[in-house]
Amino acid sequence: MKKKSISYADLSKKQLQHLKDLYVQKKVECMSHQELKEFVLEIISHHINDTIGKEEEMEAWKEISDFYGDQFEIIILEIQQKYANNESLQNYEEDTQERRLELLEKNSIDKAKQDMWND
Repeated sequence: MKKKSISYADLSKKQLQHLKDLYVQKKVECMSHQELKEFVLEIISHHINDTIGKEEEMEAWKEISDFYGDQFEIIILEIQQKYANNESLQNYEEDTQERRLELLEKNSIDKAKQDMWND
């Protein structure tokens, strides 16, 4: 007869929590310094970059602000200056592309009207 395998449902909430805590502790103890750094980088990156909604964005903003402290505003100004020119160029390119598309659409409508009368 086949032996039944143990599942998480066989444990009480307290037992399951203890198992999880034990696992986390042992897992961290077994990781090298490099593995720990990579893991933490992944977690922090996910936490900050994958924000969804205004609340999470505000949470990430506060965390970043607290981390940089007095330097936060200086860093924001540097970033704004660095990307101001790029955004201006991007906006210009988007405007010209939109304008070209509008002209193409207008031209094709005008051409369709001319073709209709040529019959």
